Amino acid sequence: MKDLFRNPVFVRMFIASFGSQMGTIIGNMAFAFYLLDHFSSQPGLTSLAEMMYSLPTLAVFFIVGVVADRFDRQHIAEYTGWIRSGLTILLIGSVLLKFLPLTFAILFLRSAVSKFFGPAEMGLVQGVLGKEQYVLASGLNQTVFGVFMLFGASLGAVAYTHIGVIGAMILDFCGFLLSATLIRSCRISLEVRQPSGPAHWRELNVKSTYRDFREGMLYVLRNKLLLSLIGGFLLFGFINGGFAVLPMYTMKYHLAPNNYKYFVSMFSIFLGIGFLGGSAIGGTLIKALKSHRVLIGGLLCTTILTLVMSQVANPWVFLSLVLVTGLVLAPVNIVIGGWLPEIVEPDKMGRVNAWTDPILMLGQSVSLGFISLFYPKLMSLDFIYIALAIFMFAAFVYYLIALPRMVQKNKAHVPEKPGDESLPVAY
Repeated sequence: MKDLFRNPVFVRMFIASFGSQMGTIIGNMAFAFYLLDHFSSQPGLTSLAEMMYSLPTLAVFFIVGVVADRFDRQHIAEYTGWIRSGLTILLIGSVLLKFLPLTFAILFLRSAVSKFFGPAEMGLVQGVLGKEQYVLASGLNQTVFGVFMLFGASLGAVAYTHIGVIGAMILDFCGFLLSATLIRSCRISLEVRQPSGPAHWRELNVKSTYRDFREGMLYVLRNKLLLSLIGGFLLFGFINGGFAVLPMYTMKYHLAPNNYKYFVSMFSIFLGIGFLGGSAIGGTLIKALKSHRVLIGGLLCTTILTLVMSQVANPWVFLSLVLVTGLVLAPVNIVIGGWLPEIVEPDKMGRVNAWTDPILMLGQSVSLGFISLFYPKLMSLDFIYIALAIFMFAAFVYYLIALPRMVQKNKAHVPEKPGDESLPVAY
């Protein structure tokens, strides 16, 4: 871990990623509380707001990976910060005008721009680190994710209570500015920034975009282990969509209607503690049990925990189960976050991400869409929990069947090079 922080470029990019995440989660949580307070009879608006964070992926997925692989990744990551800063100013104006259609449209645009940050940033990180550091970096990012889970909803609630939804969005604005400034200050070689060689924006057209996007699709289809991992992302999307709004609905309409903000904040704290604990032991667990076993076992445990959560009637018992869920899920996320850079060639990372994100967000958008349309009229909270457990069990069965065979076949067809501790790229 010390080697990571001896790398000044990684440190700046790590802080930039932190600022980018901070520039999203506080304002988003505050806006959710704003909707629940001012439109409590219309819970579907909260689900609709969550859809504005996931649907944009489906609008830009065909171009995101191509842009990240063809053009300067540093410039892409930097400019997303500047553009989101400007859109946040417009968002503040729309909220002041209380014009929800415009507000949702700006949320959609801001989220669409953010989709270009991830593939570009991941490609840069892959280029400035050694292969043996990918799992460490993934674990560190998972720890940061745990910190945001730990404090995100609480910060959103505190910001909404004390400085209002506008003040929270100003914090978003500052986070985006910090991210863009730090990315701009990094000195990164041209080979890392543009692994496919120099390119100009005028070269971006429908034909070249389709060609690169198709190339990414074929790359995924030819790598069976990579295809096996991505195949489960649709199921993860359904799960993520449900849990994006379930904590708020569970506390607001079931377990703690009179004190839901407090318990939503506690939900993020308990889940964050679980993620931090799971991140701390994740690397050791993966080395002891192997990546695919951690992934498969984690999904089975999470399925059981979700079913139990649907039956509890005490908010503190619910939160205790949430903590254990975070503890189980953190190593699963470390497996996925550390595995993809190991099996994907650097100049294909953007195009692979162009498939993972839309598949994930398609599932998330469909899940949120169903909840927005049918809860509470046609679907109860128990029904949603049970449906999510079914999707998790389906993911468990899929990986139980596919992953061990794929891993063994990978090892059999492509022997590791001396000193190469990573998984083979293809077979």
